Amino acid sequence: MFLLAAEKRNFAQVARELDLTPAAVTRAIAALEDDLGVQLFVRTTRQVSLTTDGAVFAAQIKPAVEALDDARKDVRNAHKADQGRLRISAPTWFGKAVLPPILSGFRRLNPKISFEISLSDGLVNIVDDDYDLAIRISSQPSDKFTIWRKIRVVPRILVAAPGSRYAEMQHPSELTSDDCLAYSDDSRGENWVLSDGVSSMTLSAGRAFSANNGEVLADMAADAAGVAMLPGFHVSEHLRTGRLVHVLRGWAPADLWLTLYYPPYQALPPRIALFSKFFEEQVAAHMLRLD
Repeated sequence: MFLLAAEKRNFAQVARELDLTPAAVTRAIAALEDDLGVQLFVRTTRQVSLTTDGAVFAAQIKPAVEALDDARKDVRNAHKADQGRLRISAPTWFGKAVLPPILSGFRRLNPKISFEISLSDGLVNIVDDDYDLAIRISSQPSDKFTIWRKIRVVPRILVAAPGSRYAEMQHPSELTSDDCLAYSDDSRGENWVLSDGVSSMTLSAGRAFSANNGEVLADMAADAAGVAMLPGFHVSEHLRTGRLVHVLRGWAPADLWLTLYYPPYQALPPRIALFSKFFEEQVAAHMLRLD
């Protein structure tokens, strides 16, 4: 109550948020001041404000109160693997095409668990954005402060429009930077490292066009705007219908990984561990085409 009053600077608002009477809040704060032997607030007719002693006290107890709240949550959730809420971040295309049947299957088995799904192709700050876990298709993680769980390899291929000059290429040296449609979160482009198993070649991609969404890159490539480097599963339907073709087949980019990553838990909360296990099993059981 004291910390909320320190934040809101209005006892009446504190009373509304805690479903108490203003008189009850006033009495409780006065009792705390009496117990401490100091004045915590300066009262006026419009608002209250912290005294110096009040500000010091608030700064000292806030971490302890937050730690106590976290401990309560941990204890309450320790044995509740089959209920609660999961807040998950997933890549846009994967979240639309692959994730729904997995979520539906999980909820049939665990109807008391609810989901909040956020779709984004870029990496998220899983701690600051308050996610329970994130699904990502990316290269080797470099973040040392989160927990990563590799699910499976995701090969990438180069694709272009059939009938375009890109479809007839025999060697990566025929590509210019302007021809390479880059995946980029920050509009800085990317470097493509291609290998034929013996030698490798690095291409600078994105000078003419970059996007942070694979569907946009696939559409641009299909319109003969250039060559895109995308996960095979992402363009499998385009390849099947002939909208795109696999080019430079002898030259392969480095594989990505389908990965789950988490905040730095000491141990995964039960419902998160339960969903992670189910997710990994379903990706394998349904043989989802990730290549």
